[in-house]
Amino acid sequence: MTITEWLTHARDRLSRTGCPDPDIDARWIAEDTLGMTRQDLVFEGDRAIPRAQLYTLESMLDRRAAGEPVQYILGSADFMGLRFRVDHGVLIPRQDTETLVEAALIDLRQRPGQPTLLDLCCGSGCVGLSLASLAPHARITLTDISPEALEIAKANQKALEVRAEFRQGDLFNALDRERFDVITANPPYIPSGELPALQREVRFEPALALDGGADGLDFYRRIAEAAPDHLNPGGALFLEVGIRQAQPVLELVKAHLPCAEAGTIKDLNGVERVVFGKTRDEI
Repeated sequence: MTITEWLTHARDRLSRTGCPDPDIDARWIAEDTLGMTRQDLVFEGDRAIPRAQLYTLESMLDRRAAGEPVQYILGSADFMGLRFRVDHGVLIPRQDTETLVEAALIDLRQRPGQPTLLDLCCGSGCVGLSLASLAPHARITLTDISPEALEIAKANQKALEVRAEFRQGDLFNALDRERFDVITANPPYIPSGELPALQREVRFEPALALDGGADGLDFYRRIAEAAPDHLNPGGALFLEVGIRQAQPVLELVKAHLPCAEAGTIKDLNGVERVVFGKTRDEI
């Protein structure tokens, strides 16, 4: 079977199983397995695929046809121009979350000296480690309750060659009494009752990183209540939120933080994706 024939076969099979992006997923699997670029797949499409590589391609195709996300199959995901290792112990980084990173990055770059940032619920480390790469003057601390997630984050830190510290624990319980200039979080925010109806690909991701309680706001309540004890005067809190959650989360932030400024930031699709609160210079 040639490369072009396999791509056609894979595309057709994934289309029949309801895969939302059969062309892209087939190409990504081929690029990774064959060690080729997108252009290579086109210009060398008539090349026959060796038996061993064809077996690997078919094994990966079986997994994708069963609904497993292609990022888990390949073991990596691209985010903020960087490549992150991922497995079933962490959420797959999404473009929506780049809005959170960009907002925090603007804030960090405006702070003199060596500002400090805390990234809660770090998962793969995509938020905190992207900021460590893009704002190397900052001191970054990442926390997660999951030891498996922290192992993935530490592996990504090593691969990206950035500086960061790690703590294991439930939100701020991972810390002592440290305070930070900036706090970011992309916490679990799916209402518990909606988990069974999620897209089949999402159901492969860890429930621990998805389940936000009955209304999806449990973690936001806890973060908003405790954040004042961990923010420096003039500090900033940035939270990723789900669709239609921005306004209730904004009210939580305003209720608990001594805000000099608070608001929301839209993602590229026009969805209010980030809620922020910036504290007064004296808390």
